[in-house]
Amino acid sequence: MLRVIAVGRLKDAPEAALFTRYADRMRPKLGLIEIPEARGAPAEIKRRESAALLAALPTAAFAVALDQGGEVPDSARLAVLLERWLALGRPVCFLIGGAEGLDAAVLARADVTLSLGALTWPHFLVRAMLAEQLYRARAIAAGHPYHRAGRPGA
Repeated sequence: MLRVIAVGRLKDAPEAALFTRYADRMRPKLGLIEIPEARGAPAEIKRRESAALLAALPTAAFAVALDQGGEVPDSARLAVLLERWLALGRPVCFLIGGAEGLDAAVLARADVTLSLGALTWPHFLVRAMLAEQLYRARAIAAGHPYHRAGRPGA
């Protein structure tokens, strides 16, 4: 089971459609749990949202936190990692914080911390980017031609 647990509700936003485009193609299908955005001072928001993320995380889940300080695998490496995680027989859950990021408690609970790179991305867009990369990783593992190794013209 693959699941994204993320802060914020997208409703009918274009980012939601893009997430769904990739999530629905995947096997196993990529699920989504949305956590409401918290209110208050930045530190309190971060604490409340992180507590809600952890509460939504199944007890036995393999937790992957998305944080700028995490490992930055390329797509082929992510495919290897994802297959390894799925083979554990535990739900694999990706945790995406809100605008304030993830609290230390989430990072401490995470089995792995990944980054989509050094650039700062809106947390709603991160969902779509993650869904595409997970779809790509599954395609690589299956030998599907969706992923093209190397650069165009190389």
